[in-house]
Amino acid sequence: MTAPRTCKDCLPGSKRPAPHQGPRCATHWRDEKKRRSKAAHEKRVKETYGLGDGVYDTLYASQGGRCAICTRATGSTRRLSVDHDHKNLLVRGLLCRPCNDMLGHSRDNPEFFERAKKYLEKPPAQDLGTWYAK
Repeated sequence: MTAPRTCKDCLPGSKRPAPHQGPRCATHWRDEKKRRSKAAHEKRVKETYGLGDGVYDTLYASQGGRCAICTRATGSTRRLSVDHDHKNLLVRGLLCRPCNDMLGHSRDNPEFFERAKKYLEKPPAQDLGTWYAK
């Protein structure tokens, strides 16, 4: 019978089982997965947008840890997207997926948002004198 594996990251003498790669206990495996995910993300934004080490985190902190447009999304479930100008490829900020998609749909045209503002202020159904509620 083989001795149970112990976690390589735990203190010496710890008897925590290490069923995960490394071998690692569940706690240290979770930490390792977060570390790997962060490193992969940092590499991807560096290769794609030219953001140096720590720039994403600095930008995230400068935005108060929220989407620059809606200010609701925090990126805790899904990281905020790096928004950039498609003409000159300059990074503008970090956005949640819906806000980033909205900008993409508008094709970075400010007139789109002016029309949307007018629509919200005076919906077409209001002109008909009929408001329909569910």
